[in-house]
Amino acid sequence: MISIRLDGDNIDKKREEIKNYFLETFELFEKIFEYLKDESVFYKQSEKTRHAMIFYYGHTAVFYINKLILAKVLNDRINEKFESLFAVGVDEMEWDDLDYSKIKWPKVSEVREYRQKVKTVVLDVIESLDFTLPINWNSSMWAVLMGIEHERIHIETSLVLHRQMPIEFVKDVKGFRYYFSDEGKKLKTKFVKIPSTKVKLGKSFENDKYYGWDNEYGRFEAELDEFYVSNHLVTNEEFMEFVKDGGYENKEFWDEEGWEFITKNSIKHPPFWVEDFDGEYEYRYMAQITPMPKNFPVEVSNLEAMAYTRYKSKKDGKKYTLMSEAEYIAMWEYCELDEVVTKEKANHDFKFASSTPVDMHPFKTKSGDVIYDVVGNVWQHSKTPIRAFEGFKPHPLYDDFTTPTLDEKHNIILGSSWASSGNLILKHSRYAFRRHFYQHAGFRLAISNNKEKTNYYEQDDIISEYLEFHYSKENTFGVENFLKNCVKEVVKYTTNKNVALDIGCAVGRASFELAKDFEKVVGID
Repeated sequence: MISIRLDGDNIDKKREEIKNYFLETFELFEKIFEYLKDESVFYKQSEKTRHAMIFYYGHTAVFYINKLILAKVLNDRINEKFESLFAVGVDEMEWDDLDYSKIKWPKVSEVREYRQKVKTVVLDVIESLDFTLPINWNSSMWAVLMGIEHERIHIETSLVLHRQMPIEFVKDVKGFRYYFSDEGKKLKTKFVKIPSTKVKLGKSFENDKYYGWDNEYGRFEAELDEFYVSNHLVTNEEFMEFVKDGGYENKEFWDEEGWEFITKNSIKHPPFWVEDFDGEYEYRYMAQITPMPKNFPVEVSNLEAMAYTRYKSKKDGKKYTLMSEAEYIAMWEYCELDEVVTKEKANHDFKFASSTPVDMHPFKTKSGDVIYDVVGNVWQHSKTPIRAFEGFKPHPLYDDFTTPTLDEKHNIILGSSWASSGNLILKHSRYAFRRHFYQHAGFRLAISNNKEKTNYYEQDDIISEYLEFHYSKENTFGVENFLKNCVKEVVKYTTNKNVALDIGCAVGRASFELAKDFEKVVGID
């Protein structure tokens, strides 16, 4: 479903739209957990850096309550224990101090009952809350929309985790439509020229039509020289050459971060490929393993995508790269696409519950060329770390949605996947993950001499504003310079820059400063 519009001229009609949007989202989230074969699977981790699935099942429900209380829409909690246990810990856990042996997770039935109570409370809020049109991020109704869009994100990310589960722990779910490929003809890659242009990124707080996360607002402009993009996403068949040529064993194609990750985790192929007894590869759908659909987009991490560009560059004698965020918007605009692309034109919003062939959804450019999957099918990795636009400010109800990711270690993904809906499929949506994280994400090749413009908005200023938000400008004193000087002294006399422990980290300024020099930083307050 497309994210609902913020404007309108009838409060009752808008209230009904929000109610329907909430119910559809809530029920879809419930439905995707039917993929787990039985209740025992709720207590398993699909991979070691993520929580057991019971956490995610409870997380989106407590988010509604916690945000509505923070917004002073609600006064009373439903279950204080749940609203603490399921609140945080979504991104990365490898260096967290979480001791699973000491966590007593509740029964699935208890969490399910809690979710139904939340459903009743949120419906009550929607029916009774006073609000005006258009809705903006200062509106009390914004907290409800935030909860809905947050659950839309977790519909997609939970599906990734379900798909990473061993196949014996999942089952098919009725009501989802899959695309089973007959492989089709071998595709020929062509490169389409995107002419030089000036792009403007960022949304305005005034007259915004759809809900947006805080990182989407602000201003950023980039002057781009002409560049070229491959007419289709890199396929399983194309990536197979990299795998069979020993790409995962050749350090030459990996940067330091990528090589450390694949060697540490013994990664030899994309996550949704399954090696059979003969050393050949099959393909993992959500709950089925089938012969390899060669014309599906390959799904890999950002690190693997970058390794492939280096391999392909050497093989072809050309300089391939990933697109930048600005180049992607230029491609979008060159195809004359609106803010919202419907699922009639693209494989997203559960048109299928799987990828489709990379030449199935064409988009025409202004020059008449065709670029497939500009939007949808799988997300497209970029070379752009997420950065804040000029004018960025954290939303007071979710001030840590973006700020912790402004560390140059989270890269933006572009375009949406088959499992994306709501805000996720809008032109201005901005989502970023650590470069080793897996999503339903692939990539396309680009040939470009455009340089990344890094001065989006001074990151130090953002952290300073984050401190001021919590403590006020008057009480931050000279904390910026003081902390920087302290950290410089620590770095100066430290030879092992692998892990730093920041005890008493408060809102984390010192942790952010340490992260500029240390590979990993643990902040404890």
